[in-house]
Amino acid sequence: MCLGVPGKVVSVDGSIAVVDFWGVRKQICLDVVDQAVAPGDYILNHVGYAIRRIPTEEIGATLALYEELLRHAAADDDLMAADVRGEIHGATDEQS
Repeated sequence: MCLGVPGKVVSVDGSIAVVDFWGVRKQICLDVVDQAVAPGDYILNHVGYAIRRIPTEEIGATLALYEELLRHAAADDDLMAADVRGEIHGATDEQS
């Protein structure tokens, strides 16, 4: 399954952003994102690449959906929650 995970942009340095994913900070490549991003924006990350800037009007609903997924993360048999956990914690370049 390919699943993107939303995160909040903390800083931008050229084509690399530091993005916060529920307390885990990762360096994310901005080379393929559909719009320019700035600190405070939310992006959708997939395997280290920002693939989309999340429009302001969609942030609340998007984060609520992922919060619900993460609430189910304690269930080891929930594959989608496991995918979200893996995307957030896997291959972390920088942690807070």
